[in-house]
Amino acid sequence: MNRGAHPAVANRRVQRQKTLKGPIHCSGIGLHSGSKVSVTLTPGAPDTGVVFVRTDLPAARAVIPAHHRNVVDTRLCTAVANKHGAQVGTIEHLMAALAGCEIDNLQVHLNGPEVPAMDGSAEPFVFLIECAGVAEQAAPRRAIEVLRPVSAGGQDAFARLAPAAGALFSVEIDFDNPAVARQEYGLALSQDSFKNELSRARTFGFLHEVDALRAQGLARGGSLDNAVVISGDKVLNEGGLRFEDEFVRHKVLDSVGDLYLAGAPICGHYRSLRAGHRLNNQLLRALLADERAWAYTWLDETTGMPVGESMRMAASA
Repeated sequence: MNRGAHPAVANRRVQRQKTLKGPIHCSGIGLHSGSKVSVTLTPGAPDTGVVFVRTDLPAARAVIPAHHRNVVDTRLCTAVANKHGAQVGTIEHLMAALAGCEIDNLQVHLNGPEVPAMDGSAEPFVFLIECAGVAEQAAPRRAIEVLRPVSAGGQDAFARLAPAAGALFSVEIDFDNPAVARQEYGLALSQDSFKNELSRARTFGFLHEVDALRAQGLARGGSLDNAVVISGDKVLNEGGLRFEDEFVRHKVLDSVGDLYLAGAPICGHYRSLRAGHRLNNQLLRALLADERAWAYTWLDETTGMPVGESMRMAASA
C-alpha cells in the first residue's frame, strides 16, 4: 500500500521511514565461515525493507529479504535464505544496528554467505550508518504494536512479548561459568540508548568449545579480534570487558536484531531468560501468526509511542 498518501497521517506528525543518504562500504572476516567478505550498504526505496543481495550469485537467485519467515538457521547466529537456497548468516548485529539507528529501507550487497563479524559488536555498523548519513523518506514509518502477551519456550528458557508503551527489553542470562554467571539487563530502546548502552557489547564464546564448534562448521573465523573469549574464569581479551555486564548486554543486542526481522519495529515489552536466536524466531512466528496479538500502528514523531486507535486502523488498511 502507499502509506505516504493515507489521509489519516497527512496532518499528523508521525515518524517517517529512513534510509542512508548514500552507499558505504566495509569488509571483514565472517565469524563462522572464516571467509573475507565485502559489504556495501546502499539506500533502499520506501516500503522495501532490509534486503540482502548476494553479488557472488546470479541475479535471479541473489535477493534475500531480511524477514523472520526466511530464517533457516539459529545455531549461534541468525541466518536467512530465499527459495533458491541462497543464504546469508550472522545478520543479527547488522540488523540490531539498523533497528537502533531506525533504518527502515536498505540493500546490503555482499559477496559471500555471511555478514562480517567486524569487532563482534554492532558499533562498526553504527559508525558506517553515521558516516553515510541518514535520509528521511516521505512515507510514514509503520510499527507493530503488541496487543496481548505471546511467548515461546518453557519455564527454564523463554522469550516473551507483552503490551507496553514503547520498545522495552528485559533480558536475563545464566551460564555455568563464573566469568559470566547470572546477569540481568533492561532498557527502553532508543537511538541514544542503543548507541551508548548496547552497540559496543561484543559476542562471546568459551575456549573449551572452539574445537567442537569448528567441527560443526562454526566459529572458524572467531578470534580475540571479533569476540570475547572466556577460559575458565578469565577473559582472555587484552583490556578485558567493555562493560562489567557485557555478556548480557550483547544478548539484548542480539534480541534487538532478531526482533527487527518482524519487518517493522515492535512496540512492546520483550522479556527473556536463557533465550537465544531460536527462541527469538519462534517468538516472532508466534506473535505474527496470532492476528489478535498485534496490529500495525504509526509512532508519534516526538514521543515514539503508538498513536490512537483510529491511526492503528489506518495503518492496518
